[in-house]
Amino acid sequence: MQLNHEPPDYAYSLRAADGRSAKVNDQVLGSSFFLTPDQLVTHWPVASAAALQLADLEPILALNPALIVLGTGDRQVFPPAVVMAACLSRGIGLEVMNNPAAARTFNILAGEGRKVAAAFILEG
Repeated sequence: MQLNHEPPDYAYSLRAADGRSAKVNDQVLGSSFFLTPDQLVTHWPVASAAALQLADLEPILALNPALIVLGTGDRQVFPPAVVMAACLSRGIGLEVMNNPAAARTFNILAGEGRKVAAAFILEG
């Protein structure tokens, strides 16, 4: 049986991610970033999930996604409750997971045509 690789019908997909770097399409990123299926923002000055503030999420919330997938490095680390509450109060889901799981989840949801954003915290 022959298998064919079909490129996604959206602009950005994650090829790999861990706590130190991520590969978006063919670009390797070494600092925190966020993306949607059609937009990539390579400068997101966030160093840890524990220090995440509402102001850090504002550029992502402004995109009005249905869901934000937050990759917190090698381990799942929940952000402060105020950050989670801000998403929920706007009707935006927030899923927190390690970076490899966040990359897989983003690709699946983007492939389904969902209005998803993903943010990755990298040890840069």
